[in-house]
Amino acid sequence: MEEKYQIFITYASFFVGITAFSLLLNSILLNFAKTLGIRDQKETVIRWSNEVKPALGGISFFICFLIASAIYSLFFGAGNAEIENSSLGIIFATSMAFLMGLADDAYDTRPFLKFAVQLLCGLVLVTTGTSIELFSIDLLNDIFTLIWVVGIMNSINMLDNMDAISSVVSIFILLLALIYMALQGQQSSLEFMIVIGVIGSLIGFLFYNWHPSKMYMGDTGSQFLGILLAAIGVKYCWNATSIDGDLNTSRQIITVLLVFLLPLIDTTIVVINRINRGQSPFVGGKDHTTHNLSYLGLSDSQVAFVFSGVAILSGLLVYYIFRFVKDWTHLHTIGFFAYFLVLFLTMFFITKHNKKSNKEAA
Repeated sequence: MEEKYQIFITYASFFVGITAFSLLLNSILLNFAKTLGIRDQKETVIRWSNEVKPALGGISFFICFLIASAIYSLFFGAGNAEIENSSLGIIFATSMAFLMGLADDAYDTRPFLKFAVQLLCGLVLVTTGTSIELFSIDLLNDIFTLIWVVGIMNSINMLDNMDAISSVVSIFILLLALIYMALQGQQSSLEFMIVIGVIGSLIGFLFYNWHPSKMYMGDTGSQFLGILLAAIGVKYCWNATSIDGDLNTSRQIITVLLVFLLPLIDTTIVVINRINRGQSPFVGGKDHTTHNLSYLGLSDSQVAFVFSGVAILSGLLVYYIFRFVKDWTHLHTIGFFAYFLVLFLTMFFITKHNKKSNKEAA
């Protein structure tokens, strides 16, 4: 009991410290640089706000991430070889994603280069042991993992289209991963410390990113968060076991749908609508689910609160799955998928019947 108390005090102190550090760091960055991530006035065409602001948030995310990784070794030391390889893979992949995002914010890199780096990040995760366990054939699992990584990295990037949205969604996804690790007794893992550190950095950033925001996270932040969330999703959603330690395909899919509900719904709807209009899904626009909620009359802050409410409700359902569902049945699959489908169809209906959205997209 005393050991658990000491671990709690350690993590609580670290969380408070890293959150305060993130607040201070973002304040310093905001005063130090006013142009990073501001390439030209055309960028405002694909942003919700017409006000040009610096994209600095991702720098604080990465610094807090590195601090968490370094501090972990001071408290817990190195783990076994398997965990160490997996953790090193995540650190290496997130570092590549961060640098690619930083280059994109500074120099507006080519889409092919961004895709190549995203694919390379996925390969790093796969070769270091972070791979989805869904099929009986390892090659299929590896290919699906690559698709997952590239998809989530682009999804988080696309969701970063309005103040606070990507920050809020990422916080809730990471919180659910933290809960799963705690329930599984993995409080001494490197990922546990990293997740706490990144949550703290996001909360510190959210102070400056809540509407009306003073800064954006930019591709530096969205690419870093995208690969980190993809890796966390593999380890603690796709490969999340039941109370008895069993894997169930339906349970895996439902868990992922609920944890990543908002980015999956937004990206899928945007892609469907743009393809139906004969537009490229990869070109920015003001036709996201967030924008459509704003067209209904909600303020930017209210849209963020709506997304937070949906994330909390989904999080409670995921906690119920993690904590109480021992034997997965078809009723669980039908019930939870129905919840996902209702939210998806509601958002899709709003985008299809919103005349202002269609006018903006045209």
